[in-house]
Amino acid sequence: MRNNDYYRAVLLGVVLGMSSLTLFYMIGVALDVKEPETKVEQSEPNHGTYTVVSKYKGCDVVQWHYGALSEYKYFLHCNNTRPVYENDS
Repeated sequence: MRNNDYYRAVLLGVVLGMSSLTLFYMIGVALDVKEPETKVEQSEPNHGTYTVVSKYKGCDVVQWHYGALSEYKYFLHCNNTRPVYENDS
């Protein structure tokens, strides 16, 4: 056997061996269909951020901002412990 034939046979053996191992691995991965053992629970949805920005007639002016939206909404939050009158400052 010549030197060139020897290298050719070694290269053929390495290529066939690697191909066989790859095929064996891929069949094992394809047939291994397990359900996940733990299910991921969804966290509570984000309802935005609330910030008190000012006071108006004894009530808090609250700024609401949801991160996914580029808008702000404002509303009054009163503790309802006393009535609010028009001439109150």
